[in-house]
Amino acid sequence: MIPVAACALIDRDGQVLLGQRPAHKHHGGLWEFPGGKIEANEEPATALIRELKEELGIDTEESCLAPLSFSTHGEVLLLLYVCRKYKGIPAPLEGQNLAWSSPDKLMGFDLCPGDRPLAAAVRDLLA
Repeated sequence: MIPVAACALIDRDGQVLLGQRPAHKHHGGLWEFPGGKIEANEEPATALIRELKEELGIDTEESCLAPLSFSTHGEVLLLLYVCRKYKGIPAPLEGQNLAWSSPDKLMGFDLCPGDRPLAAAVRDLLA
C-alpha cells in the first residue's frame, strides 16, 4: 500500500477546501483533499504538515490535526485529518485549481474514488 496523508481543511465559515488534480496526473481533473505521500520513516501528521506547506503555503501544527477517517483505493491508503487552525491563506502553489465547498455540497464534486468516502465522513461530521 502507498500511504497518503490528506486534510479536510476547514475555514472560519465552515467551508472545506478541495484541490483539482492536474490533467496530466493519474485521476487528472478530479477533485481531492490536499495532501500527499508519506515518505519512508515519516509520521503521517509530519507528512501532512509538509505537504500543506508545499501545496498551499500554509502552516499548521500536529496538535491542530485530528484524525477522522481512512479509505483505500487500489494500492493507495488515504489517511484523512481535519484541520481548523492554520496560518496563512491557501494558495495553489502547484498550479492546481482550488475550491471551497460547504460540507453538504462536497459529494457534488467529481471526486477521486478514494476521496468519496472521506468526503462523506467530512459531510457527516459537519452536518
